[in-house]
Amino acid sequence: MPVQVSTTVDAEESQYQLVFRMDNVKNIYHLLKAINFHPRATCFATDSGLKVSVESAKCCQANAFIQTEIFQEYTLQPTDESVSFSLDLNVLLECLDIFGDANSNSSPTALMLRYQGYGHPIQLLLEEEDVVTDCSIRTLEVEELANFDFTSDDVINKIILKSEPLKEIFNAIEPSTDIVELNLYSNEPIVKLRTVGYMGEVEIDISKDSDMIELFQCESDSTSKYKYCHFKQALKALAISQKVSIRTDDGGLLCMQFMIKNDYGHICFIEFHCLPVVDDD
Repeated sequence: MPVQVSTTVDAEESQYQLVFRMDNVKNIYHLLKAINFHPRATCFATDSGLKVSVESAKCCQANAFIQTEIFQEYTLQPTDESVSFSLDLNVLLECLDIFGDANSNSSPTALMLRYQGYGHPIQLLLEEEDVVTDCSIRTLEVEELANFDFTSDDVINKIILKSEPLKEIFNAIEPSTDIVELNLYSNEPIVKLRTVGYMGEVEIDISKDSDMIELFQCESDSTSKYKYCHFKQALKALAISQKVSIRTDDGGLLCMQFMIKNDYGHICFIEFHCLPVVDDD
């Protein structure tokens, strides 16, 4: 069914700033699960869809972009202020999986979400095989998120890789790893991943000519280090993605954008930002 995007609502729903419906809750559940590395999530509703942001210690931030095409109906009332709210992401995921089938191939669970505005809870209606469950989740004050200002003009290096072989590389990383070092070389050209942990160092080279690389743009050689405890927060998104775009700026800020296709062929994106480790010297 094509999505219906509207800024007008019927009398019953006119009190709500945001209303959306989808036939299968899995289309949003897996995206939110992939950014669930901190309990607090902030949601921003726009005419283009939803942006859900999660941040940890101002060092790493994940944003799930859920376009209107995912929904069977998406209604956002015009307002002078942006429609945004924060909530406990763990509670939301528990509610979305209340029938226990978000990770299975059983009958799909339909979802309707309604939000009346500032200070009001999120109302969820979940239906499976004529069984309806009504949930209410308290919203929280929206806290200011770190502004990772990453424009196209700031990008000095960009590579696009297929996710499947990259998953195998990252799955092999020793759990004791403390530092992940990303090296990009323009002359060779090559991507070098170096990990440092209690068990020693591991280096992995990926040539530009490798089948896993679809695009390699390197303006200048660069070396950036990241805490593995921050870096690994992106691995959940990698696990459900088909492609990943990796970009860095001249300060070492890392931006990974994961392309994710659901069972209906819709494309969504998760964007992950991570600040580099600054050497003492």
